[in-house]
Amino acid sequence: MEAYSKEFRRDVLAACDAGEGTRSVALRFNVSESWVRRIKQERREQGKIAPLSTRRRRKVWEPYTEWLLTKLDERPDIYLRELQAAAQAEFDWDVSDVPLSRACRALRRTRKKKDASSDRAAAGRRCRSAAAMGGCPTEPRSGSSRVRR
Repeated sequence: MEAYSKEFRRDVLAACDAGEGTRSVALRFNVSESWVRRIKQERREQGKIAPLSTRRRRKVWEPYTEWLLTKLDERPDIYLRELQAAAQAEFDWDVSDVPLSRACRALRRTRKKKDASSDRAAAGRRCRSAAAMGGCPTEPRSGSSRVRR
């Protein structure tokens, strides 16, 4: 849906200024009553008639972008709760984990954890494939003294 033109808004406001009620202006111009009230309020509070070209909401984390990049580059495996604590301690910035997670995604920084168990699992797979060819010292050999239950 496109925004109403500046001229159309001016006509609606002129009808309101002429003393017509909100409901009759809305029916006459085939718009909602709430829209008429909203443009009257915008003119009264902000002095503007033109529609917004784009709505730009600033992200809560944008002022802290450089700080976030530095923290994430220092410790790529940092937890969100640790980032929260650092933000609170350094800037008195009370932020939840959701905007921090979104910031990491927007800044294209992952927080991958280095998991020792996955390293061991990968080593085990390599070892088993090497054992199949006869050469992994950590893999038990057939006929070993390992107790089976």
